[in-house]
Amino acid sequence: MGAAVSKYGIEPVDFADLKTVSLFDRGGKVRVEDFARVYEKGSGLDGWLQSLPAILAGPDFRDLVRAIEAARQAGKAILWGMGGHVIKCGLAPVLIDLAKRGWATGFAMNGSGAIHDFEIALAGWTSEDVEAVLPDGRFGSAEETGREMNEAISAGRAQGLGIGEALGARLAERADPRYAAMSLVHEAYRLNVPVTVHVAIGTDTPHTHPAADPEALGAGTHRDFRLFCTLVTQLDGGGVYINAGSAVVMPEVFLKAVSSVRNLGYPLAGFTTANLDFLQHYRPRVNVVQRPHAQAGGRGIALTGHHELLIPLLAAALIEGAR
Repeated sequence: MGAAVSKYGIEPVDFADLKTVSLFDRGGKVRVEDFARVYEKGSGLDGWLQSLPAILAGPDFRDLVRAIEAARQAGKAILWGMGGHVIKCGLAPVLIDLAKRGWATGFAMNGSGAIHDFEIALAGWTSEDVEAVLPDGRFGSAEETGREMNEAISAGRAQGLGIGEALGARLAERADPRYAAMSLVHEAYRLNVPVTVHVAIGTDTPHTHPAADPEALGAGTHRDFRLFCTLVTQLDGGGVYINAGSAVVMPEVFLKAVSSVRNLGYPLAGFTTANLDFLQHYRPRVNVVQRPHAQAGGRGIALTGHHELLIPLLAAALIEGAR
């Protein structure tokens, strides 16, 4: 073979004197003892849980299960923050059952979560075809949704209630008996489990309804934020906060609540946070998983997966492993 002819005027580096190390001296971060174990038929969900590899999300999932178990045993808060997609995936029955079993002591949701849940309670369906109705301006114009929610929020303001409790009280009167048990807000109200709703004016369809009262919306959601802060104080020393399916509003609400309760002198350390979503976004990662634990101990966990798979799986693991 003839000498290489290159126009660049430089030569490739020569690896002849490169120093190597023994694979057996080097070691590795991935070891066979951490590999998954083959699932044994009949070993159940607990057997499946123990068969997961001790790599990446495998131990994280088990750690979250253990953290929630420990929180319930210690009587600490187990709070679920969520976006509307969790409700749209049909997961209200799973979350209601967790509340009945003591695996959820409070729920916080953005405005879309409350809307979808409210519509389920009234009509047994939700989530309109936006592309079909947006061109002529019919998107978000459902009469019953806008009227009933806004009237409930206004009545709640007169009674000194936040939006979550006000919607629960209205659904206790107006929910269709065929669908009431499928509504998280309705059932949480019946079970006396706090629900807080955190709205940003203009983001939710009922805000355009003629019955919308901006003062009632602001007062109601502000009361719910202060109530949520009370719930957050109960995370200290072993509680768990789960953010599921909210990329912006609930992570921001949670971080402000953490700062507020510490500012007021409440101890808040040594708790667990988790973000469950099919994409890991910036705000959940920093505001839920990372920042709350700076100089405060505790741990943040990020689990990526579809809500309709991951949340029922987590619930099943808790129920099967319940003491």
